[in-house]
Amino acid sequence: MAEPTYSVEKECPVCQKQFSVTRLRSRQVMVKQDSDFCAYFQDVKPYYYTIWVCSHCGYAAADTCFDELSSAAQDKIAKFLSGRDVNINFGGERTRGQAIATYKLAIFFADLISAPASRLAELYLKLGWVYRDGEDNEEEKTALAKACEYYEQALMRERLPIGTLSEAAVTYLIGELARRTGQNDKALSYLGKVVGSPAAKLEPRVTNLARDAWHEARAARDQADS
Repeated sequence: MAEPTYSVEKECPVCQKQFSVTRLRSRQVMVKQDSDFCAYFQDVKPYYYTIWVCSHCGYAAADTCFDELSSAAQDKIAKFLSGRDVNINFGGERTRGQAIATYKLAIFFADLISAPASRLAELYLKLGWVYRDGEDNEEEKTALAKACEYYEQALMRERLPIGTLSEAAVTYLIGELARRTGQNDKALSYLGKVVGSPAAKLEPRVTNLARDAWHEARAARDQADS
């Protein structure tokens, strides 16, 4: 059986040097999925390998947008990295600690170049999943709360769909992340929008998830108030 990962050479858009990145083979078998869309697979944890990190200069970003740097963003990163001696290698199989480090690097560079809120939201969401994998509940909640905040900003400011997420899916996800981080009033507000939306009924899975999460958020709020 073929290994679930393989290595390819990539050119860094910042320093223009070649480095090795680890990619996943396309055919992976999903075992289950959490209510915030965190997927589990038989042989590998895909979100451990989402971030590419140049081993020469240290620039890091998600694989889907690694090359999407404007001239101004490239100059800003290059100026920041100028004179710094970076020698890191996140190629090959990653530990949970290494995966966490790659997300923190990607978040740093996304902040540095004022990347769209949706990009930061996805980075924080997947960072939360990595913390969940290690049962680090407090760090997971912190990351998910940041993801919730940035998805809210993205919903208000960015064109839909956001990545692969429709308006109903983003609205649901904000509500679910709010519920998971103890923000029950916000959760009920966003989840209620999905449950009551005629357009959302065209996405029955999202509507059903929102309905279940709404009941859980309502029960949590009632318990907190009692």
